Amino acid sequence: MRVLLVDDHQVVRRGLRTFLEVQPDIEVVGEAADGEEGVARARELGPDVILMDVKMPGTDGITALRTLRDEGSKARVLIVTSFTERRTVVPALRAGASGYVYKDIDPDALAGAIRSVHAGHVLLQPEVADALLSREEAPGGTGRAGTLTEREREVLGLIADGRSNREIARALVLSEKTVKTHVSNILMKLDLADRTQAALWAVRHGVGG
Repeated sequence: MRVLLVDDHQVVRRGLRTFLEVQPDIEVVGEAADGEEGVARARELGPDVILMDVKMPGTDGITALRTLRDEGSKARVLIVTSFTERRTVVPALRAGASGYVYKDIDPDALAGAIRSVHAGHVLLQPEVADALLSREEAPGGTGRAGTLTEREREVLGLIADGRSNREIARALVLSEKTVKTHVSNILMKLDLADRTQAALWAVRHGVGG
């Protein structure tokens, strides 16, 4: 896996590089000190995974994420930050982040997180998921699960596994159009905004997996 490091602190980048370079399946292909440079390096290097900080001078991580998304970048972005507030987590996920972890994460767990988002999964540390889907703020309570059909629960479980509509269609022997309809119904019934929230809801309430 080709990894790009985007963080304004050189000591953080150096520490990440030192650890990741001993992983047999991870190659650090470049570094950047802010979001703008990160986007430019992503265009140049075509990494598989980008480790991105949120708060950086100049172009921050959220803005960089939106730019990458708008440009159709295939790189999976894992946010690695010290900011734990829900108001930071939500914009990052809405902008297209595949995962969100804190900088105090265990190094081996970080390597596992990189592998997970590279495989197409949504990856959040438990504390992040709790901040994002706290009982007070989370849309879609547990009781709403009963409104889902058995097929919709199957689709939701596969969303939680990081599957695309095409992959879900193949797994369930359905057309992509039918899958899209199921996804729309799931979001409507659970009062969720997007697939990321659906995946988190499924994990929290034990659907799929």
